[in-house]
Amino acid sequence: MKIATVSEMRRLDKTASEQFGIKEELLMENAGESAYLILSEHIRIQGKRFVIFCGGGNNGGDGFVVARKIHSSGGYVSVCLLGDRTRYKGAAAMNLDIILKSGIEVIDINSAKQAKDILSDCDAVVDAIFGTGLARDVTGTYGDVITLINKAEKPVLSLDIPSGVAGDTGKIMGTAVKADLTVTFGLPKLGNMFFPGNKLGGKLYVTHISFPPLIYDIAGPINIETNELVPLPPRNAAGHKGDFGDVLFIAGASTYFGAPYFAALSFLKAGGGYARLAAPKSIVPFIAANGHEIVFIPQEETTEGSISIKNTDPLLEASERADMVVLGPGLSPNRETGELARQLVSQIKQPLLIDGDGITAISEHIDIIRHRDNDTILTPHLGEMSRITGLSVSEIDNNRIEVLRDTVKRLGAFIVLKGFHSLIGCPDGRIFINLTGNSGMASAGSGDVLTGTIAAMYGLGLPVEEAVRNGVFIHGAAGNMAAETKGEDGITAHDIMESLPHALKAARENNGKDMSEHYRGVKVV
Repeated sequence: MKIATVSEMRRLDKTASEQFGIKEELLMENAGESAYLILSEHIRIQGKRFVIFCGGGNNGGDGFVVARKIHSSGGYVSVCLLGDRTRYKGAAAMNLDIILKSGIEVIDINSAKQAKDILSDCDAVVDAIFGTGLARDVTGTYGDVITLINKAEKPVLSLDIPSGVAGDTGKIMGTAVKADLTVTFGLPKLGNMFFPGNKLGGKLYVTHISFPPLIYDIAGPINIETNELVPLPPRNAAGHKGDFGDVLFIAGASTYFGAPYFAALSFLKAGGGYARLAAPKSIVPFIAANGHEIVFIPQEETTEGSISIKNTDPLLEASERADMVVLGPGLSPNRETGELARQLVSQIKQPLLIDGDGITAISEHIDIIRHRDNDTILTPHLGEMSRITGLSVSEIDNNRIEVLRDTVKRLGAFIVLKGFHSLIGCPDGRIFINLTGNSGMASAGSGDVLTGTIAAMYGLGLPVEEAVRNGVFIHGAAGNMAAETKGEDGITAHDIMESLPHALKAARENNGKDMSEHYRGVKVV
């Protein structure tokens, strides 16, 4: 599903009106109708009391439509105006006039006390205050009312986005409504996807408000989408281990046993066939004690116990026999090993996935990625992305989409920017937002499991782009399965890894439709 910025959504609205003749009145009617339908699915309307808080723009107009629908269905509704009723325009003014003539109670809110009294006597709240166009922090009566809505502990439906959440970033603009349900119009917005806006929105629905599919081509490209499961190739019933991927992992140091173990074994747990691990020879026996299925290539070591640059030629020879090479998990920040990593990146001919210390090693010489002849995948967290781009973590966090898009285009690489709703950037600038996963996965080793999972998707026969997308999706789904069993507190990389076969099984059964049980996506109204 496509995801829009606020400006892209305005462009779609304008195109709908000017080129398809879909007038503002119809768009508002469809938005309000869909919101009412979702409300009625969750709360019985007849005989119940509703309060709708309306701001001064079109979001308030959408609220007026919802009020009409509630009133027509036997519910009791009070419309509370936080804006000047004389300043409504167009479709919003028309719908305000209709509800005034229909006998619906309309109250001008001048103080927080008025709102508190009304909230105390209702069964549910509809938030139609701001929508996605909010440009400054919420203060004054608006802020007070939002605080009261959150304290009232009544079911809340937000229209388009919880009021107070920035439409393009998901950030809280001073204060914001905490909704149980959100119905967003046309397409989901970035603010519906990003933290904390996504968490404040509750269950997310989208209605296309009668936009024809053709509009997305006419109005200009929208290059952000949700990351959906890609169908897996069928397994060859007569296949051998080499048919399901032969991946070389160059990883580990004397102080990093877990990273190479989780990366290589997760590859096998996610369906991969043959994992070869090139690790310092002193740590191989310890990893082998648990990772019996891994094939080891012991490496000469530096004095600090990391992989020595003496191994360059043998590693290049080994890489030629692999379908993909993974470089970096637990490699260590050793300078000699960093030079080894840079030489390998510039000379390895196979698709290459670089993670962790591998990213750190190349970050000061990042242009070597641009000169590679085969696909490159980088899997940084925000700190590593900071080293790649030279930007601060806060600069990246406040502008993730554009920073990621600029970087993938500049490097010609696939980048998975890890975090809440990880972003997947493709070399042509397309961005996918992943919706699987949970906060319990923010623990040591989880990223190494992701690395192995992406490699496994490639080994199973998916092209690089689809392997990256599926790897991120399956990894998050496995984390959700682990959390369903144990709760989000205390799940470990081992728990995620052990859930990978279950996630793959769910992905294969019923064309992956059962996966919807294990992540919260966007439901279309």
